Amino acid sequence: MASGRSMSLRDTSELEKMEGTGSWDAIEWTKIEPVSRSVSQLNLEFLLEAEQVIVEEYGVVLVNMDEAGTLIVTNFRLLFLSEGTRNIAALGTIPLATIETFNKIAVKTQSATRQSDKTPSRRLLQVIGKDMRIVVFGFRPRTKQRRAIFDALLRCMKPTRVWDLYAFISGPSRFNNTNPKVRLLDEYFRLLGKDSYSASLSMIESGSFTLSNDLWRISSVNSNYTMCQSYPFALILPKGISDVEVLQASSFRARCRLPVVTWCHPHTGAVLARSSQPLVGLMMNMRSNTDEKLVAALCTKLGGARGARRKLYIADARPRKNALANGAMGGGSESSSNYSQSEVVFFGIDNIHAMRDSFARLREYLDTHGAKSSDGMSSFLRHGGWTWGGGNLSSMSASVSTLGDSGWIIHVQSVLAGSTWIAARVALESASVLVHCSDGWDRTTQLVALSSLLLDPYYRTFRGFQALVEKDWLAFGHPFSDRVGMPSISGSGSIPFELSRQSSTGSFPSSPVRQSSGSSRSQPVSSSHAHTTNNYSPIFLQWVDCVSQLLRMYPFAFEFSSAFLVDFLDCVLSSRFGNFLGNSEKERQQCNVFEACGCLWAYLADLRASEGSSHAHYNLFYDSSKHNEPLLPPAAALAPTLWPQFHLRWACPSEAQSGELEAQCRKMALKYSELQKGQDLAERKAKEITAAMESLSSELQKEKQLSSSALDLAKTAGKESEAIKRAVQSLGCRVQFSRNSDCTVDIESNPLETPQKFVHSSPWKHSDGNVQHDKNDMSVSISITKDDLVANNSIGGVCKTLCPLGTRDGGCRWPEAGCAQLGSQFIGLKANFDAFDRLSFNDGYFQSD
Repeated sequence: MASGRSMSLRDTSELEKMEGTGSWDAIEWTKIEPVSRSVSQLNLEFLLEAEQVIVEEYGVVLVNMDEAGTLIVTNFRLLFLSEGTRNIAALGTIPLATIETFNKIAVKTQSATRQSDKTPSRRLLQVIGKDMRIVVFGFRPRTKQRRAIFDALLRCMKPTRVWDLYAFISGPSRFNNTNPKVRLLDEYFRLLGKDSYSASLSMIESGSFTLSNDLWRISSVNSNYTMCQSYPFALILPKGISDVEVLQASSFRARCRLPVVTWCHPHTGAVLARSSQPLVGLMMNMRSNTDEKLVAALCTKLGGARGARRKLYIADARPRKNALANGAMGGGSESSSNYSQSEVVFFGIDNIHAMRDSFARLREYLDTHGAKSSDGMSSFLRHGGWTWGGGNLSSMSASVSTLGDSGWIIHVQSVLAGSTWIAARVALESASVLVHCSDGWDRTTQLVALSSLLLDPYYRTFRGFQALVEKDWLAFGHPFSDRVGMPSISGSGSIPFELSRQSSTGSFPSSPVRQSSGSSRSQPVSSSHAHTTNNYSPIFLQWVDCVSQLLRMYPFAFEFSSAFLVDFLDCVLSSRFGNFLGNSEKERQQCNVFEACGCLWAYLADLRASEGSSHAHYNLFYDSSKHNEPLLPPAAALAPTLWPQFHLRWACPSEAQSGELEAQCRKMALKYSELQKGQDLAERKAKEITAAMESLSSELQKEKQLSSSALDLAKTAGKESEAIKRAVQSLGCRVQFSRNSDCTVDIESNPLETPQKFVHSSPWKHSDGNVQHDKNDMSVSISITKDDLVANNSIGGVCKTLCPLGTRDGGCRWPEAGCAQLGSQFIGLKANFDAFDRLSFNDGYFQSD
């Protein structure tokens, strides 16, 4: 790192103004005492699985927040615990892989007294993150705290073996990963309209995945990565191009990255294709017949075989002068005269070095003018001013122009404009587009992936977004280890893998501590970069920034929210999972990353599952029916802004809550959901009560019917009783009815004998049809006498003679009565109400008086 540039401090009078205003002098360094207890001996519930404490130092000050606490280095991250709350301070806690660089800084305040040489210098450690934060820690003087933290960071951030990375140490845990090759084939099958097929490992091992439709086929020509080490094992190619021709064409493209299909329109046949630059040379006179044939095959005919051939646009992401400059090294760009029906367009997007410098300037701007800066001061107090930005409108204008000078927003706009142009050509003209830059893995990937996102609504869902990233970024070899600043794997599959790193060259400025030329001085003690500076560039971060801009413009078109993009990007930068390790699919396969490490996608899916649709990752406003067609924003709408949730979350935490409205809507939606659940529960209970009432009503109706039937039976029984009464009275008997419905029959055989009493009660039926005799039932009590009295009983003869139930032959229509029968042991009338009930007397038997 070039110390003069990396420590280029801001205004020379700043530290002079900071005395007594909350900066270095406001911190009573010598009065900070270490806590007596050891953090490592406590139950550290906040540690992740397999996370181990390496070093811990107490009494450290987080200068950004002017707060003391404990600084801990683990094998995964740098942790800062607030002394008062013992909680993790998010600003001071950063994964080791997210650290871009860290520097030792000594700041010594000079005074007019002769004792100035005895004044201890401020021992500072500046940590610069890839996630837009700049953090400064202050250590107690005359201690070895800073050296211990610095050395621990060096050891943990530069492991010599791939197995020492936290992603491998922690293992897959519960976030198991499935083979991404299978998922890539499933996406290929979807693009070719073969959704009925499902990929499997056995299909990959046997090579039976080479399906095709009318225009395109899946080729296994690169199954062993022998043709191109940075391409995936399976490629979509024109059906009319053989594998032999593919091998010949690959030699004409840089790094053998020949033109292949990455997305095809399901109806029109138009495609998005990607490649690297052609090797046409300085004079642009080198040609390849097989390459030209392959590119021409991308232009299928419109409307079938008889239609006209569609147009092909060759989109070169580079500025034209850069493409010409590459010609001197054997590269260059295509000539439209060599490729029929083609037009070459240059997008003018700058290279990775320009993006890296722009990102560093943006980070510097946010740290300088943020509410919480790395020098502990707010922008309200800087320059001694009392208003925003330094006290006057000219300072304010200069600050705003500094944001523009960073160039970041302009670069984002260029990527958005180029992607929209490509999507419009495919959607509106049904044209095919071939996209490339120099190597075809940085700007090419940005444009192709963003164009696909605009064209295909599937990619705007959780599942589709994963498929898009795994296809265009991971499978097609974006060098994540180099660009994100992670260890790159070198070797050919032997164990252990060595991690290669280059020395840093310091080609970009970092945000240092402010310096004064008079009252204090700042000295860089030593520094360390966590990445290969020549190759590091926030290309993927810039693409996610572009996605956030589209999400802002089309809030109803995306299933995921901005919070999901932030968490997703944090996971990528932290290297906690193995999905983004290495520079290619081949390297990840060599390390067996898919089985040895956890899966980022499974982790994010688990987060969403914990709260369901109310989770912050879900976009409350998503409506798939509103934007089920390509998104084609007009040029006037392509006016990107800072991404508040990501860019401002450290320097301006309050202003970063632009998603607060969304959070409030989420709370309202949650409350509405709870009310809806309550309403549904109430409706279910109401239905249950209604059903119960209907059941009771039905039962009541049945009871009414039974009661009516009983009344009818009672009336019939009454009539029958009256008929029996008249019949019995006609026999010379006297019948009396009591209040309880008992019937007493007195029969007088002669005046000297005691009258015989027969008591009859009326029977009642239950609803089940059974007859039960109670005290109100109709029965007849009879007296038992000897047989010799029967013959002398004249009453029996009269009864037999006058009985209307008798037949001419001396029989009885009431066979069970047994009255006045010779040889009977009974005398008088034997009544059996069951027989009465079965007979059902007819009123016609007895005439009324």
